[in-house]
Amino acid sequence: MRQKRLCKRSPCVSAFAIILSSQVAWSQQIPPTENKGLKAPVITYLDLGPEIEGMEGRQLRMRKFTLEPRGVIAVHPHKDRPSAVYLLQGNLTELRPDGKVIEHQEGEAWAEGKATTHWAENRGTKPVIFISVDIFKQE
Repeated sequence: MRQKRLCKRSPCVSAFAIILSSQVAWSQQIPPTENKGLKAPVITYLDLGPEIEGMEGRQLRMRKFTLEPRGVIAVHPHKDRPSAVYLLQGNLTELRPDGKVIEHQEGEAWAEGKATTHWAENRGTKPVIFISVDIFKQE
């Protein structure tokens, strides 16, 4: 009799497992490969080769990013390109391949090093504006 009850419940358990696994699959995003609604002009830069020994071919670069509502910054690594960011306006959603989501708030600052691979979205209703300073390898 006990086996019959388990057998009757197993379709429910199986259905629950299928729903749960599909929810996990839906929550995993495919990283975008192209920017959308993004402007990032260079404000200023400094050639670091003459400034610091061993930094030939690298620039210290400052850019002002404007990301429109529903805009996206494509997935990119920071290996060989460390940066520091200051968020001037809006809220920026940072996403990582491991599923981690970080909500950055207006007035916040953070650094991105060699272990950082990510992309970002503006899920708000106003443009996100931030300043990014990085050490950029000239090609």
